[in-house]
Amino acid sequence: MKVRVHRGSHEVGGCCVEVEHRGDRLVLDVGAPWPANGDEHVVLPTVPGLADGSDPRLRGVLVAHPHLDHRGLAGRVSPRVPVFIERQAAAILAASRPFTPSGAPIVPTAYLEDRQPLHLGQFTITPQLVDHCGVDAYALAVDAGDERLFYAGRLRARGRQSSLFEGLVAHPPSGVDTLLLEGAQVTARAASPDVTATTTDEAAGPGAASESQLEVELARTFLATDGLVVVVSAAQHLDRLVTAYRACLRSGRTLLVDLYAATVAQATGRPTLPQPGFPQLGVYVADGQRRAVETSGESRRTDDVAAHRVELDELAAHPDEYVVLTGGSTIPELLRCGALAQDGVVVWSRAPRDLRDRSGRLLAAQLAAAAVPLVEHHVCDRPSGADLSRLVAAIGPRQVVPIGTEAAGLPDGLWWEVAPTFTTGSTRQSIQSKMSA
Repeated sequence: MKVRVHRGSHEVGGCCVEVEHRGDRLVLDVGAPWPANGDEHVVLPTVPGLADGSDPRLRGVLVAHPHLDHRGLAGRVSPRVPVFIERQAAAILAASRPFTPSGAPIVPTAYLEDRQPLHLGQFTITPQLVDHCGVDAYALAVDAGDERLFYAGRLRARGRQSSLFEGLVAHPPSGVDTLLLEGAQVTARAASPDVTATTTDEAAGPGAASESQLEVELARTFLATDGLVVVVSAAQHLDRLVTAYRACLRSGRTLLVDLYAATVAQATGRPTLPQPGFPQLGVYVADGQRRAVETSGESRRTDDVAAHRVELDELAAHPDEYVVLTGGSTIPELLRCGALAQDGVVVWSRAPRDLRDRSGRLLAAQLAAAAVPLVEHHVCDRPSGADLSRLVAAIGPRQVVPIGTEAAGLPDGLWWEVAPTFTTGSTRQSIQSKMSA
């Protein structure tokens, strides 16, 4: 079995991995690179048959989870190529199209299910649920012949489903030849059984240790703030939705989710997720999102949440009663109407690197001009270096290949073997050291 990484060897996000065995091929993820907000200016990886469906030996595309960095270019894949994704993830993407247009919709050939093997040509793929900030996400074990590749996908260790990570460590897949590990920089000595992994996000600061700790920190901020609190997060970050809601219950405030976040929560079909109809939860329909659903011909979405809407005049009259969970683009209208003022606070609850991109810098400047405090409360969406090292040690792969990181050393587009031929004494070396030997 051979592998080549088309994107992700030297950048965060944009993962796309091609696997080949005896002429059959698979693609694992077709993501847009960070900080792309869509796919209009990003080239589809040059996988034969991916764009035009001309190669029947391309057995399919598997999307490990529905965030842009793993599926952002899936809309450009030929409809003749089979696509596989988790059922709830597909439902979220379909419901989210008015808010995040990114090419043609994904039409799944079939759905991935936890620990249910999928047979495609020479390959057997077994998905395994992992802890992740959004809807169900999978690691993928790919077997062909007598070789095994384990694609860890975008997992975390301290989220609301941390038991999934601990379960993976306690009961790891066996016989793994290559572990594809996202977001890590792997260091190893060729003759040593020890592997040290560090996450590339750790330099951004520690943040909270877990979503549960973040809940306490947010509640403390909510209680200490006299005016409106705005928590800036991603609508598909369902862990953060739960954390913000629980922090509101602790502090006696009402959580207002925007229309996009409400749509995502309802699309999961999970009645336990905070959504319209929950106590101390309402909906704030931002003007840009209202226009988006009207333009897409889905104005009914605003009607569907009418009973739970809180309007700007109510926000401006009683800002101390609310927390708004939304994206950064909503901040200007909250400033204009006076709901967000100097006695309020904006909580940045996305990755710290996002605050350094163009839109993040613009937001920070707007808040500084209005004298509105900006604070950061976040949990790193990758496992810590210690957790990654535990995972690597538990799986015991013959080699570890980092992807989705600027720290990897393997060039994009280069084929390499899943089952390396180096001797037992050097089985823990990374693919970079093998290439340079």
